Amino acid sequence: MPRNSLKLAVALSLLVTPLLSACGGSSAASDEKVVTVYSADGLKGENGDGWYDRIFKDFEKQTGIKVEYVEGGSGEMVQRAAREKPNPQADVLVTLPPFIQQADGKGLLQKYAPKGSDQVGDAGKSADGTWTSVVNNYFGFIYNKKELRQPPTTWEDLLDGTYKNKLQYSTPGVAGDGTAVLIKAMHDFGGEKPAMDYLGKLQSNNVGPSASTGKLAPKVDKGELLVANGDVQMNYAQSKTMPNLGIWFPAREGGRPTTFALPYAAGLVTDAPHTENGRKLLDFMLSQGAQQQVSAIGGGFSARQDIKATGADAEALTKIMHGVEVFEPDWDDIDEHLTSYVEAWKAATGS
Repeated sequence: MPRNSLKLAVALSLLVTPLLSACGGSSAASDEKVVTVYSADGLKGENGDGWYDRIFKDFEKQTGIKVEYVEGGSGEMVQRAAREKPNPQADVLVTLPPFIQQADGKGLLQKYAPKGSDQVGDAGKSADGTWTSVVNNYFGFIYNKKELRQPPTTWEDLLDGTYKNKLQYSTPGVAGDGTAVLIKAMHDFGGEKPAMDYLGKLQSNNVGPSASTGKLAPKVDKGELLVANGDVQMNYAQSKTMPNLGIWFPAREGGRPTTFALPYAAGLVTDAPHTENGRKLLDFMLSQGAQQQVSAIGGGFSARQDIKATGADAEALTKIMHGVEVFEPDWDDIDEHLTSYVEAWKAATGS
């Protein structure tokens, strides 16, 4: 999914003075024709050609409501919304798990079931109605198809000297896809300790931290990196303009490749300055028209069960997922113990 990570300073400049002075849904600002979205990166295109680019443009044309967009890592967006809780600036928050659960636990989301959410499976929305998946997605890795004669297939492959200073993954606890590295490693290696032991060994090949996963794909495409983490939606969309990207799923030696669903989940911010506009945007995101464009434009999978993607992109995505075992993480456990897992990772890697 192309990730045009806007510089935070630029994004901040979009939040014009009336927004900064807004105090809540009852404010005069609630009448403004604007809606502010805080989102994890991945759905906005490198060249204005992503799913967000298309649906925001269509939404503005249909409603006259301008979308103000601020982008960063999932954890970064939740932390920012939490800091602003006494005076919310965002109307809609979009993050990957487990950060959407974290936002819910912090009281950052108010109950709202968007139109069409009845077509989203139970695993793709909260039981209390505070968030709903808008784009389904799966965690994965990427490699440079041009530089590597043979792609890696296992976690153990990545310990080879070939990947010394040519491998990088985004920071757990900050980026959603970085946190996903921990989740998949703990599943594949059978627990926290063996996973951290492995990641400690892998650190000798790791370039270092990255707050944004989206920034890694261009480095892989250019050959600056040979391997990085990512996700299917983002990387498939990026591959249309980055021809050297290949998507793969690490397996344990002798085992099957695995992955898990990592959807973009959206919620209405508590005491949002433009609550009604936020509701309208969430409805639009889950509308049949917007969801039918998820695969062809966004490179992802529709969140609605009643929409089946067809065409070349849908076939290519199905092929990527063929033979990959999909497991379901215990999100309640991850939400409860995320801080300790991240601390264990820091201790194991010296980060």
